[in-house]
Amino acid sequence: MSTSAQAARDIDFPPGFQYLFEPHRYKVAHGGRGSAKSWSIARALLIQSCSRPHRILCARELQNSIAESVHRVLCDQIEIMGLGDYFEIQQQGIYRRPYPTETSGLRGSEFFFYGIRSNPTKVKSAEGITICWVEEAEKVSENSWEILIPTIRAPGSEIWISFNPDEENDPTYQRFVLNPPPDCVAREFNWQHNPWFPDTLRAEKDYLYRVDPEAAAHVWGGECRRNASSQIFRGKYVVDSFEVPIEPAQQRLHGWDGPYFGADWGFARDPTVLTKLWIKDKNNKCNGKLFVEKESWGIGVELDDIGPKWRREIPECVKFAIRADCSRPETISHVKSHSGLRVEAAEKWSGSVEDGIAWLKSFEQIVIHPRCEHQQEEARLYSYKVDRLTGDVLAEVVDKHNHCWDAARYACQPLITAGSALSVWARLGG
Repeated sequence: MSTSAQAARDIDFPPGFQYLFEPHRYKVAHGGRGSAKSWSIARALLIQSCSRPHRILCARELQNSIAESVHRVLCDQIEIMGLGDYFEIQQQGIYRRPYPTETSGLRGSEFFFYGIRSNPTKVKSAEGITICWVEEAEKVSENSWEILIPTIRAPGSEIWISFNPDEENDPTYQRFVLNPPPDCVAREFNWQHNPWFPDTLRAEKDYLYRVDPEAAAHVWGGECRRNASSQIFRGKYVVDSFEVPIEPAQQRLHGWDGPYFGADWGFARDPTVLTKLWIKDKNNKCNGKLFVEKESWGIGVELDDIGPKWRREIPECVKFAIRADCSRPETISHVKSHSGLRVEAAEKWSGSVEDGIAWLKSFEQIVIHPRCEHQQEEARLYSYKVDRLTGDVLAEVVDKHNHCWDAARYACQPLITAGSALSVWARLGG
């Protein structure tokens, strides 16, 4: 038995991932959240890197910093698997130290991390890659695949692909699931396949299946999203990292306004949300861009735990006003008095939801930081109603998947009322 096969037998894997140790040009793992795809692939790659020297490229569509890569996932698995003595972890790469019994001078394995669209020149010039892992591959464009695939050309080289499907017509889904190339093995994995599925994710899964089974089938069941044309923020948002200058003077100098904090209260088992936003390059002629920097999100958060949770997850919120849903004045009062946070009621009026959505969509772009996973999820799922018979998209907003976006509206409510003639007209009863 080979070293990697022996190690694979000794390390815990969810059922079905054994194909990662078989020789195939393409190995694809797709499915919903919480299915342990990334954990399993990271473990398999670390085992492979111990069996013989490998040059492993960890790629994604966009990567502006190492924090956006799978570097952290690999480091965590090195620690969990007790392999710390065998790897040298550096900021930009991970290196397999040669065994003490190996021939002096023999190179070990290495992991390095590139964004395909962020740095196509580096990808094209990469040599000797034996395995390429493409994470979050649902975001990879057709052009990026055309750049990447010819680059992975070493004899016996492999391309490993992991993703949560979004739309059926996405290039990755079309290329590797619906019309797979030769020597491609694709497997679907969902939360049921994960023996380590945590209680925190189970609560989120159960919540979504309760309020919207169709959306849950997409997020947790790995199905492609339906009625994509009804998506409210379709084409308006991107997921990308960004940094805001720390000093207020530098913020003003570079056109950053904010931060703005908004909160939406959980009802019964619904999520309680706090979001932190910035506006950049706004002027009299242009709304600029809206940036979602941080989020705090939790289901079933007790009243007494809200303030401590917000202080822990977004500590700078203590310095600023937090505008919250005014329909729960008793919650505002409790959190304000028990946590010392400056929680204020955001004003509502007839049509405030529609006015707020129109104001958010008036930005040139909405940029969501990669760490804001629930804001991203709602950006995909927040939708207009669709006529059941004709399939036409209607003007009415579906009251689901809006907790983060409601919080965003509350955060910027004074700006919405000040800048919208429709808002003033609605408040006057017109």
